[in-house]
Amino acid sequence: MKPLLVDQVHKQYGDKKAVNGISFQVEEGEIYGLLGANGAGKTTTMRMVLGLIYPDEGKILYNGKPYTKEQLRMLGYLPEERGLYPRVKVSDQLIYLAQLRGMSKHDADANLKQWLDRFEVPEYYGKRIEELSKGNQQKIQFIASVIHRPRIVILDEAFSGLDPVNVELLKSTVKDLRNSGTSMLFSTHRMEHVEELCRNITILHRSNPVLQGSIREIKKRYPREKVILRTEDEVTGLEGISGVTGVKKHEYGYEVGIVNEAAAANILRHTLEQTIVNKFEIMEPTLNEIFIKAVGGDLHE
Repeated sequence: MKPLLVDQVHKQYGDKKAVNGISFQVEEGEIYGLLGANGAGKTTTMRMVLGLIYPDEGKILYNGKPYTKEQLRMLGYLPEERGLYPRVKVSDQLIYLAQLRGMSKHDADANLKQWLDRFEVPEYYGKRIEELSKGNQQKIQFIASVIHRPRIVILDEAFSGLDPVNVELLKSTVKDLRNSGTSMLFSTHRMEHVEELCRNITILHRSNPVLQGSIREIKKRYPREKVILRTEDEVTGLEGISGVTGVKKHEYGYEVGIVNEAAAANILRHTLEQTIVNKFEIMEPTLNEIFIKAVGGDLHE
């Protein structure tokens, strides 16, 4: 039985179709990517999963059961817009929020201390939110979303506002939750995070799901149109090779656009006649490139 099933869900506001027939399922211990430009329908979908609003058509099931107030206890939510009270202590807020989700005060307190220790910030227990940096506020917001040990977590731009070190820390934590069986619905504009964390995705465009499935299978549908080349010495004449669509010179070497993979052999042969090749790779398309081809625009539009 799937922890989360979204089946042919529609939502309309007046004459505007916010979500038009989206379907997907999230397995136990899976991070599922929900992608789209601003206004595509991601937030509406997540709000329906959370039970904050209800579908006009279709159904959403949690372990095979429809939404009830009892189901709320197994959901966690990290919103894009942060919602903690700046002048209230970390401990007071998070223990209270955990109690709202059915956890005892004693267990909530113990769980909070464990999370603060994990993030190496036990001293934040008695601090007010406004005393923390934006990055550390984000850590506390994350703890708020998982302190009650939910089985399904919705993460909306989970890593925004974090420096690279803390991004890695939080990614590691998310992976550990996944490995422990937590199911997650993950929305972000950072495609590299999706490629690292997610196995399956849905891309929304103007309220419609336009691309769905496993990232691995989706990438197989798109041609590999770029070669990365790093050499000992400069290479001339790459632009004139049959099948080459363009050449960009970078500090690391060359990025060569190709019509198809057959042109790659000509590039390698041409380069070896001039110098030693340190790196030669036919690159699969990035998820960002696939997104642009699928929807005809940029993720941030």
